[in-house]
Formats: sequence, C-alpha cells, structure tokens
Amino acid sequence: MSMTYSLHVAGLERELTLCPVNESLYIAGFVIFGDVELTQACARDLLKKAPEYDVLITAEAKGIPLAYEMARQAGTNRYLIARKVPKLYMKNVFTVKVNSITTAKEQTLCIDQDDADFMRGRRVLIVDDVISTGESLRAVEELVKQAGGNIVGKMAILAEGEATERDDIIYLEKLPLFNPDGSIKD
Repeated sequence: MSMTYSLHVAGLERELTLCPVNESLYIAGFVIFGDVELTQACARDLLKKAPEYDVLITAEAKGIPLAYEMARQAGTNRYLIARKVPKLYMKNVFTVKVNSITTAKEQTLCIDQDDADFMRGRRVLIVDDVISTGESLRAVEELVKQAGGNIVGKMAILAEGEATERDDIIYLEKLPLFNPDGSIKD
C-alpha cells in the first residue's frame, strides 16, 4: 500500500504519493503534467499574487505547463524556458549548473542569446511548480542576471521544507517533508 498526502491548493484537492528521496526522507510527488484543471487553477491564483512583470521564465520541465498557462491567462504570447541541454537552434548559450532534490545527478540549465536579448532590461518573473532546496531557482536567477534581466518576483505553486520559511518567494501552499512512516517531519 502506498502512502499519500492530501493536498489542498487553488480550491482543489489532490492525493500525492509519498516518494523516498533517501532512507530518512520522503517527499510528496506533485506533478501537474496532464492535470489541466490543476494547472489552470494554480496559474489563476498565482497571477492574482504576481508582481508586475514583462517576462515569465521557468526551468524545464515541470514548470512548463504552469508558465504556459500563466502566459495564456495573462494574454502574453511568449514565455521562456531554461532548458536542460542546449538545442541545435540555440546560439550563444548561457549555462548554469544545478543540483535538485528530485534529480539524482548534477544538471545544467541554459538559455540562448535570443532569450537573453528578450529579457535584457525587462522585469522578469521566475515561476516553478515546487521550490524545495531552491537550487533550480538559484540557477534560473543566475541565468536571468547573466542575461541582464531584472528579477521582480519568484513564485511557485508549492514551497517545500525550508523553502516555506523564505521571505523572497511567493507560493500558494506549503508542502511538508515526510518521515519513512509517512508522518510529517518536524
């Protein structure tokens, strides 16, 4: 029998499966891929809290549907993605290394000159699905700074663990960390 956590966010409820990170830490698996209702509701509620911005950016991959839906609801035609690997169409690539709690090895996030030119001197809002250790967020922040963008906000649907105590991020709900028996960590 798998352990779950009942999450209430943006007026909806979802059962999240608890997943082991290591022998003493479990996290609730929050995945918005494929959940249109949840993505739309979270985008709506985040936009209500968002500071004024010109450009949305997210890290590949789970933040993509959220950034898309926020851009769609806000009536903008473009959002940016910090990619995990450079693509053939990308020119003059900027890269930053990142270690995320949900990924087993070091990753790279990158943008290209076109994205950098698009955000240079503009107000940039960084969005993601979950902020936990803040490593992916830190990497995207570094890319925005390298490109000359002005970060006006950092947002997520959920803040997990120590991220819930940060005062520099805006989020909809807290997501606890768990012990191997499924109880919430203190």
